[in-house]
This record gives sequence, structure tokens and C-alpha cells, in this order.
Amino acid sequence: MKRMYIIAILALLLDQASKYAVRTWMHVGQSIPLIPRVLHLTYVRNTGAAFGILAGKRLFFIIASLVVVAVLIVYSREVKGSPMLQAAFGLMLGGAVGNLVDRVLLQWVTDFIDLKIFPPIFNIADSALVVGVGLFALDMILEWKREGQGAA
Repeated sequence: MKRMYIIAILALLLDQASKYAVRTWMHVGQSIPLIPRVLHLTYVRNTGAAFGILAGKRLFFIIASLVVVAVLIVYSREVKGSPMLQAAFGLMLGGAVGNLVDRVLLQWVTDFIDLKIFPPIFNIADSALVVGVGLFALDMILEWKREGQGAA
């Protein structure tokens, strides 16, 4: 369980440091090509979710984030023996808290990773959440396969 919290803290620190750098050295709407037509740093303020859906629903996102954080902490006891689940829960927790901090302190989420082949602009917290959910799903699939082999 300790590993989960270390991963969460690292994800949160990386997320907040990168957002701080973007807010400090870029202006809203500025885009810096790192790999032209593929990867840009583009500073946007997002008051919604992916693609800007539910824009302006700050209280909803704060409550939803708090629920996610609570569920992850409650269920963290269940992942003690699984490094993959500890990583998954840590990434999801760090990502949820990273965007929660923005919503509470700034009233928007700082997004800046702009993959030109993938429409929404996102951030490190979003990436941590997606990778965490992916690891969680992979663990579920592997567990399902192990159970299936044991029953045969």
C-alpha cells in the first residue's frame, strides 16, 4: 500500500510542477511545436472534462473527484499483494488529486499536451488516470484468465 501512495505523490508532484511551468512561461492559447504537426505544448484552461464537455460544472467535478479519491483510498487495502494494482491505484489517485487541486485553487484545469492526432488537449494528471485505468483493466483481464485456467 505504501507503494501506491508513493506513486500517487510522484504523479501529483509531476503534474503540478508541469502545470506550474506552463502557467508561468506560457500565455493562454500559446502553442509551441515540439514535433510539428504531431506534438505541441498548447496552454488551455479547461473548465470541463475531455473535449470541454460539461464546461463550467466545477462543483460537479470537485464532488466526483472527491468520491473517486475516497473510493481509491477505501479499496487500497485490497491491492496490498499486487504491484500492478498498487501502481494503477496510485496513478489514478495522483491524477484525480492533480486535477482536483486545479479545480479548487484555480477554478479550471491547466491542460497543455496537444497531440495533433488526438483531439483533446490534456495534462499529466489525465495521463496518469488513463494509464492507471489501463493497468487496472489489464489486471482484471489477467485475473480472469488465471481463474479460467484454474477452473479447467
